[in-house]
Amino acid sequence: MAMALATAFVILLVAAAPAAYATQYVVGDSAGWTNFGTDYGTWASGKTFAVGDTLVFNYDSSTHKVAEVSQSDYNSCSASNAVQTYSDGSTTISLSKPGSMYFICPTAGHCSSGMKLSVSVVAAATPTTPAPPSGSTTPAPPSGSTTPSAGTPPTTRAASPPPPAGNGAASSFCNMYSLILGSLLILALMG
Repeated sequence: MAMALATAFVILLVAAAPAAYATQYVVGDSAGWTNFGTDYGTWASGKTFAVGDTLVFNYDSSTHKVAEVSQSDYNSCSASNAVQTYSDGSTTISLSKPGSMYFICPTAGHCSSGMKLSVSVVAAATPTTPAPPSGSTTPAPPSGSTTPSAGTPPTTRAASPPPPAGNGAASSFCNMYSLILGSLLILALMG
C-alpha cells in the first residue's frame, strides 16, 4: 500500500510540474529572409525571444546567406569578422544564451537595404520567473553597448501578429487542479 501511495505521489508531482515550451520563429514569416520589402525590425517587434527558442532563416541560397555578426559589424553591415556564416537555404539557429544577437545578409548591398535582424534573447522562463508576456518591451542592451545608428532607415511592412502565447494562468490552474485531484486520490486510497 505504501508503495502505491509513493508511486501516486510521484506521478502527481510530475503532472503538476509546469511545462516549458520553446518557440520556433520563421524569420520574415512567409516572405522569408529576403531583401524585398521585409522590415525585420518590425517583424521582431512584439516577439519575446527566449533561450531554447530557434530562428529559422528560409532563403534562396544562390543569392543570400546568413551571417551572425557583432553589434558593430551589424551597424556597419560588415561580415568580414562573422561569428558564423550559413548558406544552406534553410538555416536553424538555436538561441542558447541570453543577450543580443545580430544577423545580416553578407551579399553586397543587401544589409544596407534592410536585410538585417537584431534580436534580444531573454533567459528561459522558470516556475519562479515567467517569461515576459508577448508584446512586452524588449530588454535594454547590455551595458557598454550602443544602439544601432539611425543611418539605416527601416522599410515599411505591416507587422505580423505574434504567435499565440501560453496562458500562464490557465497552466497554473491546471497544475493546481491536478494537485488537488491527486491529493483526493491519495486520500481515497488511504481511507
